[in-house]
Amino acid sequence: MVSKPVIFSYIASFILIWGCKSKTEQLENSENTKTESPQKPPVKVPEGMVWIPGGDFMQGAVPNDKMAMGHEKPAHKVHVDGFFMDIHEVTNAEFAKFVEETGYVTVAEREIDWEEMKKQLPAGTEKPHDSILQPGSLIFKKTKSSVPNLYDYSQWWEWKIGADWKHPNGPESTIEGKDDHPVVHIAFEDALAYCEWAGRRLPTEAEWEYAARGGSTDSKFSWGDDISRLSTHANSWEGEFPVENTMKDGFERRAPVMSYPKNGFGLYDMAGNVWEWTNDWYNTNYYKELASNNDIAQNPQGATSAFNPNNPYAKEKVIKGGSFLCSASYCASYRISARMATSPDSGQEHLGFRTVLSE
Repeated sequence: MVSKPVIFSYIASFILIWGCKSKTEQLENSENTKTESPQKPPVKVPEGMVWIPGGDFMQGAVPNDKMAMGHEKPAHKVHVDGFFMDIHEVTNAEFAKFVEETGYVTVAEREIDWEEMKKQLPAGTEKPHDSILQPGSLIFKKTKSSVPNLYDYSQWWEWKIGADWKHPNGPESTIEGKDDHPVVHIAFEDALAYCEWAGRRLPTEAEWEYAARGGSTDSKFSWGDDISRLSTHANSWEGEFPVENTMKDGFERRAPVMSYPKNGFGLYDMAGNVWEWTNDWYNTNYYKELASNNDIAQNPQGATSAFNPNNPYAKEKVIKGGSFLCSASYCASYRISARMATSPDSGQEHLGFRTVLSE
């Protein structure tokens, strides 16, 4: 059985914003370069998807991105074949249909197996009380005052018993009336199960990043380089994180899918709203290995194994896109090249997914 984090100091190190960092400087504007017009799809486009034409691009941080982190470098040349991609994140309604037809139970809803969990914790970690080892997930909570240390994630994350995809903010919450919101509290195996049912798969990191660019070769964001357009193009945190969200973009937490303009390929929410799973293992050496080959990487499938020196106890997957918690003062993960590592058994209220389909 898949394990679930309980002791918060370790939960935070497994799942959270490793790919984010504090920042004070403004992102600069630059001109965008467009690739050729999209090629026509080889077959009829499945409902709810768009055709992403194959092509070459530089994966990783663009030269003018001052906020790029080390694990987004070095940029390396990649080729991806064409594929279909969901125009938006999988919604509550879509996931509910899957559950209704299959009876699937998500990781956040299952009983916790301590023997499995402790394999991902430091040796000698004491077992928590049984009252704590209950099904649940991580939810965000505002702080009452400014946070001097933005790397202490425990200040704004809480393990909530009873939190799951049907109760995204805890057992008293509901998704009623939110059919068009992205489904969250989805662990990696939950996303894979949905893909198997739908006859699709998760995107590779390279496919996701290529699609997010929307035909642009050197933009920092899915809409270009103008940071002043953030609130009109992405659901992110506006104001002092994690104290006050001014909701300049219209939402405090998750927004309905397609609430913001689509990118050049016709995709919505490729920045902000919720993080999205990719199929790739997270390995801090992977980009360096690809760049050292000096060849175009053909349809890269990610690292063969996981490696993160900052979190040696858990094997992690790459997630992309940022979320409604990404703030201009704290996290710049609404940038295209931004990436984060998270444990496959982790579901949080800002993590969802979308699917792809090869021709």
